[in-house]
Amino acid sequence: MPELDPFRESNWSAAPIRDLGLKIEGTRLEPVLAEFETERERLGLRVNPRYYLSTDWGVVTDTVAIAIPFYLARPELSELHAQHVGLIEGDGRRALLGYLRHEFGHVVNYAYKLYDEGEWVRLFGPITKPYLEEYHPAPFSRRFVRHLPGWYAQKHPDEDWAETFAVWMTPGLDWRAEYAELPTALAKLEYCERTLAALREREPLVTTVETEEPVESLTFSVDELYKGALQPAEVPRGLDGALRAIFDELAADEPPERADWRPATQLMRELERPLVACVFRWTGHFPERTRLLVRRLAVRCEELGLSYPPTRRSEAEMAITTFVTTLAMNFVASGDYEP
Repeated sequence: MPELDPFRESNWSAAPIRDLGLKIEGTRLEPVLAEFETERERLGLRVNPRYYLSTDWGVVTDTVAIAIPFYLARPELSELHAQHVGLIEGDGRRALLGYLRHEFGHVVNYAYKLYDEGEWVRLFGPITKPYLEEYHPAPFSRRFVRHLPGWYAQKHPDEDWAETFAVWMTPGLDWRAEYAELPTALAKLEYCERTLAALREREPLVTTVETEEPVESLTFSVDELYKGALQPAEVPRGLDGALRAIFDELAADEPPERADWRPATQLMRELERPLVACVFRWTGHFPERTRLLVRRLAVRCEELGLSYPPTRRSEAEMAITTFVTTLAMNFVASGDYEP
């Protein structure tokens, strides 16, 4: 008898996640993991990570088990996550491989306890540094590699190592040429190269495959999960003048007839998803915050009755993108949209 598909039920999002039958086998994750395993085996390391589905990406400290977000196992879950968070971390083969390389960097760090070595500490910093969810990166800092969105290497020494490892591991990437003019980042990559060559002859010190919140243990539903998600800080309220200025400029020198003009609020909502991803990648402004910011601005556009001529859509997109990015940069730098 074929297995019942819980996603055919109308109320699947209210069911306990453990009852959704989620697994890696038979999903889009399986062939990408097979490709990653080929990459990993080429390294010649004697570390064999375990892969499992959980609430988020991660490796429990001093284990070699890699958690993969459960929402990547089904398209319905990925879409729901995008609606609530605004960004799918691992959307597509290339992104999945990028996250797997990063997490395997953590595995290697813990398996060989590299974080205890003097040179590791000198290059990346003490792993005992407090791990804060809120961090304020300096975009294009010359001290760090660029890999995951949001300048993630700047979050913590452990993430700096994992990002460096992921860049070093990426097939076909000439990291020496890429970082030739960034001596601090290059020194970290060269340390990674030397260290990984030496580790090929060593057994790992840690082989524990302990998991954290495996999908089969999750008693809450996806509705409950997202209801309890991080609530971003209040978005700015005093931007009506700036919004009017954007659309007044687009109206300049246009005929007074506006029958075919497009509502600004609709354009704002159409731009939400690409803005969330791009703003996070280049500023570090969290996706949840960008989503809330764009939605707040869309509401104000509607309340103000703003519109634009359809012939100037590309200019409207450019103006909105620049405006939202500037607000995001203010927040990353100062913790406030209007410093």
